[in-house]
Amino acid sequence: MPVYEINGKKPSIGTNTWIAPSAEIIGDVTIGNNCYIGFGAIIRGDFGKIIIGEQSLVEEAVVIHCASKVTIGNRVIIGHQVMLHDTTLHDNTLIGMQSMICDFSVINEWSIVAEQSLVLKKQRIPSGKIYGGSPAKEIGLVNDQHLERFNLGIQAYSDLREQYLQNFKKLDI
Repeated sequence: MPVYEINGKKPSIGTNTWIAPSAEIIGDVTIGNNCYIGFGAIIRGDFGKIIIGEQSLVEEAVVIHCASKVTIGNRVIIGHQVMLHDTTLHDNTLIGMQSMICDFSVINEWSIVAEQSLVLKKQRIPSGKIYGGSPAKEIGLVNDQHLERFNLGIQAYSDLREQYLQNFKKLDI
């Protein structure tokens, strides 16, 4: 497993969490139960603490780092190639692919940050809102259709996590 200790700080990984062999989990990192950590993800807790709640999804090539602390709630979806730094993502949030979430920003529950968005330093995204653009601005409200798709995404990755836990194996060819 790609998990590393530095300066006496080592990651804590919850049960039934799957971590891709090309991901790197370093230092003061806590990952909850039933999470999916995708290929090429880097979660680097060498300067500060990183906490990831339960059933959260860190998709491929995500970078998470901090000078002080990153807190990611339960059932959070972090899309491919997202960069997070010193931020808080509350429960049930979705961060779209290739977005950048900057220092001391807060994304409140049941919010969506659209693909390729830039959430600025100290920016706060209210609950139930969709933000997008660079810099990110309100572009809509989360509705029942968004919630249904969010829940389908969580379920799809839960099923995928189980498949990886049970059936993933390296081939020597």
